[in-house]
Amino acid sequence: MCVIAPHMRNKTGSEMSCEPPILIISEDDAWDIDSTTYADCGHFVDWDRFPSFTEEWRSPSPQELPHSHKELKRMAREGNWSNRRNLRAEAYNHIIKNIRCRSGTPDASVYHDVSERLFGRRGIQDHLLPDFLDGCLPTVYCLNARGETAVKKVLICIGNQYPDITYSPSLPSVVALLLHFSEDEAECFERACRLISCTENHKCYVDQSFLAYEASCMTFGDLAKKYCPAGHKLITTSCENSAEVFSDWIMWIFGDLPFEYTIRVFDIFLIEGNKVLYRVALALLKHYRSHLEHEVTDVRSDIQDFVKNISHHLSVQKLLEKAFSIRLFSHKELWLLQLANRKALSQRGITVMQPRQPAHMSVDLLEFSSVIVTAQEMRVIWSWIPERFSLYPPVLLFSTMEHGYSLQRFYSHCEGFEPTVLLIKTTGEEVCGSFLSSDWNERRKCSGQVATYFGTGECFVFSVRPEMERYEWVVVKKPELVKSAPPSPCSRPRSYSHGSRASTSPLRPSSPTLSSAPSSPSPSPNFLTVPGDVSSGRLSPFLSVRHFQLPTKTASMFMSGNSSGIIIGGGGGQALNIDADLNTGRTEPCETFDNPPLCQENFHIQHIEVWGCQNS
Repeated sequence: MCVIAPHMRNKTGSEMSCEPPILIISEDDAWDIDSTTYADCGHFVDWDRFPSFTEEWRSPSPQELPHSHKELKRMAREGNWSNRRNLRAEAYNHIIKNIRCRSGTPDASVYHDVSERLFGRRGIQDHLLPDFLDGCLPTVYCLNARGETAVKKVLICIGNQYPDITYSPSLPSVVALLLHFSEDEAECFERACRLISCTENHKCYVDQSFLAYEASCMTFGDLAKKYCPAGHKLITTSCENSAEVFSDWIMWIFGDLPFEYTIRVFDIFLIEGNKVLYRVALALLKHYRSHLEHEVTDVRSDIQDFVKNISHHLSVQKLLEKAFSIRLFSHKELWLLQLANRKALSQRGITVMQPRQPAHMSVDLLEFSSVIVTAQEMRVIWSWIPERFSLYPPVLLFSTMEHGYSLQRFYSHCEGFEPTVLLIKTTGEEVCGSFLSSDWNERRKCSGQVATYFGTGECFVFSVRPEMERYEWVVVKKPELVKSAPPSPCSRPRSYSHGSRASTSPLRPSSPTLSSAPSSPSPSPNFLTVPGDVSSGRLSPFLSVRHFQLPTKTASMFMSGNSSGIIIGGGGGQALNIDADLNTGRTEPCETFDNPPLCQENFHIQHIEVWGCQNS
């Protein structure tokens, strides 16, 4: 087994991670494969520290790389070149050469010139490592002493050519992994520069700033909340600063995993992009949580130890199978989420290295004041919402105590804010509510007594008293609801009067253009008729319905409202339905959130509050 060097650590001693690189290649791309054998690769490697199949790697193999991307992808996933060093080196060469880079990207000849200038008269010991390493030693994996020196030289030359890189904790590991399968330092340098200089849309191979690194950590936290709720809950409830634990995710792969696991992930990652890194990290977290049999005092260290000893629990192939069973969203959707997180951090002023407090700490226990929930209860609610919003403290937008029981004033005070948290206290002292991802101004896309469902899959409903529980979008809990074929039926919602049940209207066939209103108006102003789904031009970037192909629209009825009232959730019932006077309401199980009634089914309202995110 190879020896793994310590993680990179920042000045405070905490371990660092970063956003992974991205590479997306069309299935139709043909690969121009030459006959290079790369037989000279491996002189930077300490073969005594290599995994047990080292001997097979030393033997030349007659097998050639396929010309189709699909076959190359299959080979990487199945590990067909895991014991063929020259074949892996050849694959790395052609994958990276197909990356579109900006003009003037440094190549091997630049390395020869720069290294001669830097190291010709002075040894490497006279040069400081680049600032983006923050004084930390790079991970060396199975490199020998010559390889360790070569990694440092390559990193120093990269720092010379890219002075704008200020923070990149994953770059040393990427360079070290590439060096295992490079003929010389110059080739390794050129490959690393191509990753750094990628110019393709939605692709960023290497983080180059603290802001980008923090955004990737937030993105992993968001994904863990959706795909590994048990692990996410363990971290947020057991750790004083959960953000530090989520910040380790990339180093679980590029530091803690044994080399034979890391290199298999790296093979796939170069072909498929950063989705595989998120998948593997989520699979590690899920497997750790399922094997945790007792309470631990230091979850962060315990996860690291678990990952380092993953071979006691899972083979690398089983780990990859578990990772690929997680159905993540598209590369573009992940990029949009990271972009939103980056924007939120930038607006918050987090652009240089600094500790980030847990998001729920934005709720000040001394300053927060509500007639519905305590500050501690609000902290729990705030910990549920996406971190790019919970970075900001809550600000009160509407209160029936201050603004009266008027739906019109409710809308006027809430419009222009996105997202919002709706809190309801009944006369029976029960408390429930919802997190609403979109601006209430979206309702103006229709007219009259007819409203349209809008919002995104980040919406959720919750109860606070007597029991505190959150109910997320049903697709998060049941991803099998997402079909590969476009939806054919469109659900026509029901019309009903508050306080009485009504049956669901029959399904109607979908049409190319969905109408925002029925052919005739509602027969009574006391009825709120809500048709199916209408495409929204102003949706939050993450979990938008337009990114899914659902078999029925009842699984995506998030929020709706007009002059007759507001509805949250739909399909078989409404999670919350509030009348125009803000006096009475009803709660039922609904298909969108798969929730039970959030309080007594028919209730009278004592207070309503709507909270926004300050500076949102």
